[in-house]
Amino acid sequence: MSRVLGDAPIDRLASFISALRFEALPADVVEKTKIHIADTFAAALAGGRSNEFRIARRLGRTQGNARLWGTTERVSARDAALINGVAAHAFELDDAGGCDHSGAVVMPAVMAAIAEESRVVTGKELIAAVVAGYDVGRRILEAAGGYDSHNSLGWHSTGTCGTLAAAAAVANICGLDASTTRDAITLATSFSSGLWAFIHDGSQAKKIHAGRAAEGGLLAAQLATEGFAGPSKVFDDVWGGFFRSFNKSACEAEKLSDALGESWKVKRAVLKPYASCRGAHSAVDALDDLLRETGRRASEITTIELRLSPMLMGMCGAKETGAMAPTQMSLPYALAARCVFGTAGLQAYSAERRSDARLRSIMDRMRLTVDDGMLPLDEPVVTLIFTDGSSASRMVPRATGSAERPMQPAAVAAKFRELTAMAMEPEQADRLWAAIADLENLDDCRRLETLLAGNADNRPVFC
Repeated sequence: MSRVLGDAPIDRLASFISALRFEALPADVVEKTKIHIADTFAAALAGGRSNEFRIARRLGRTQGNARLWGTTERVSARDAALINGVAAHAFELDDAGGCDHSGAVVMPAVMAAIAEESRVVTGKELIAAVVAGYDVGRRILEAAGGYDSHNSLGWHSTGTCGTLAAAAAVANICGLDASTTRDAITLATSFSSGLWAFIHDGSQAKKIHAGRAAEGGLLAAQLATEGFAGPSKVFDDVWGGFFRSFNKSACEAEKLSDALGESWKVKRAVLKPYASCRGAHSAVDALDDLLRETGRRASEITTIELRLSPMLMGMCGAKETGAMAPTQMSLPYALAARCVFGTAGLQAYSAERRSDARLRSIMDRMRLTVDDGMLPLDEPVVTLIFTDGSSASRMVPRATGSAERPMQPAAVAAKFRELTAMAMEPEQADRLWAAIADLENLDDCRRLETLLAGNADNRPVFC
């Protein structure tokens, strides 16, 4: 094992992450990062009303300095990273397109680390650390063959690659040198986990993946800080290496360090306007577009035809209306909810609305077809057939919340207000929003911890 940095891709990446400071970030990267920070906090505050958060919280009772967001309780840093990570991912409203769900692993880990820092951490430092985490998480996934190649083997990249994203963010915020940063990232590979088996029976396991990744990344950075060495060859083509273990096809280690400081991976992260798996979002957009362009109402639809890739069919093709977790993975439910309630947002997934008989009626009139010629990540083709026999089809290549189809600022703010209202009063949410908007001028991030207090734990579970 070598403690000396060489010129391998992981060495270059670790050196970059260790040296990354706010002053190196382009203005558009700073602004986008602040949006994702606000979005993650909002998702987690709402997630404080989830059953998954309540269960995880009962097991994390070690007292400490780190806030459980949306409550007045403080616990140990590792407990906070775990539980806040679960909350952030609980309602499927956290961002995507990174490791995949980068915000839900990076923010809980880095905020937990800040809570244990003896020195004052500024807003500029927080922004740089978050950028570092997003960069590493996405680079690991791309080097491992990309989302479809890695996840098609059954791995959930939020848990496998997200652990390394969290470790990198914590290493940066704690000021670790390049060698120790490499140790943090490489140690985190031993905590990588997360399987897609939850998809077959509606298990809640998916929600824990983000929390465990945040906790594991924090622990890896803490161990590295104390001198615990990571496996320096874990990204080489060796037995037991990350790439051989998590992807059987060709991997590209050079993608760990390609265009460092030029290709900022936070820029490809996407926001989620709908409370469902991201795989359903383009179909909801296609439905919206078709209704708007044809001037039709959802009540005029007789049949919805969907042509999907085999991967998307396996991930999101089930017609669910039962428990919340599997229903949020259902593309047919998202479309039916949009038709019945006019929205596929969080309120469309309440227990009362999931039991609405109109949803099942619409889903019974959906025809899903697997197209073996479609690539795994191809978006579905949606065809609406109306009462007069006419039809219209659409495929939206990039869903709302992406760079190609961004959520408008008013929609981003409205989502923030809706979700934070589940855990705190509007006045406090306004102060939190203002603090994040001006984050580069915040002199002490402990003020964010104060603003993240709430009473979600004293309100009814949203299920």
